[in-house]
Amino acid sequence: MMKKILIALFLFIGTMSIQAQEIRWVTLDEAMARQKKSPKPIFMNVYTDWYGPCKMLDKETFQDPEVIDFINKNYYAVKFNAEGNSVVAFKGNKFSNPGFDPNRKGRNSAHELTSYLKVQGYPAMYIIDRNGDTQQQIIGYKTHEELLKILR
Repeated sequence: MMKKILIALFLFIGTMSIQAQEIRWVTLDEAMARQKKSPKPIFMNVYTDWYGPCKMLDKETFQDPEVIDFINKNYYAVKFNAEGNSVVAFKGNKFSNPGFDPNRKGRNSAHELTSYLKVQGYPAMYIIDRNGDTQQQIIGYKTHEELLKILR
């Protein structure tokens, strides 16, 4: 009986740790609001749905436990679709994607925020301070080792 309880406990703990191991993504609006209450920088991943290196970043780098832990502890994490149709308030401006076509497959028009951030390629990652100023821009796919070296 005790053996079954221990096995069940280990399985439960293992399941909980697997579920807890992901980056806690929020919207840019949520990150800015949280930053006002408890200041820490924002780590923003600007991606597209169709681009292979963006998908690799999600599947590989952002699944690494050390990356997950580091980003969750040190940043508010924002995942922003560079071709999405969200309306975003940032630094006193409203940004949208007036050319967004919901029926389009693959590439769509670029969101206005990507122009404002001066995105030079995808994936693009930004470190944004509590004033909304870009402290660092990281362009292109990075392995977990490369990203951690940059972030540290």
